[in-house]
Amino acid sequence: MAVAYSITPELRIKLKEPFGTLIRGSSDETVSKLREILESEKPPALVAVGDVVSRNLHKHSMVPQLLITDNKSMRKKIKPRIFAAKLLYVKNPPGTITEEAIAAIKSALESGESTQIIVDGEEDLLTLIAVLYAPIDSLVVYGQPREGVVAVKVTAEKKAEAAEILKVMKTVRKAK
Repeated sequence: MAVAYSITPELRIKLKEPFGTLIRGSSDETVSKLREILESEKPPALVAVGDVVSRNLHKHSMVPQLLITDNKSMRKKIKPRIFAAKLLYVKNPPGTITEEAIAAIKSALESGESTQIIVDGEEDLLTLIAVLYAPIDSLVVYGQPREGVVAVKVTAEKKAEAAEILKVMKTVRKAK
């Protein structure tokens, strides 16, 4: 497993801030607001990063093209759930982004099929990769603990911002 990026202490602090628009409220309130956004903007792809967000979207019949889960909520194990017919499994240790995870996200977004990537490790930083590779005008959604969800509209500017963050992350090389 080759680690492509590793978070720095400075970035860990910066990335606690929402990377997109914070939608505050209960799961029902946030899902209702997300539905309004989806109906008005009709994004080419919807990506969910995180188990709770994925479960809430699924519960309300909103089907992301890509779901990235790690069977954890707030770092505690939760019962695994399958949301898509196509499953990919990747290793991605906490605080890192592996080449394997990057390849899986690219492949899933290019395929156009509803896909769930199940991460052995942590999925949080993979939001950056999803923004980088999702089509322009897509919507990437992830949970903001105890506050709501964050909706990231994929624009050229957001892709550039994600690329800049990745540049700052330490590039680590490990033998495969």
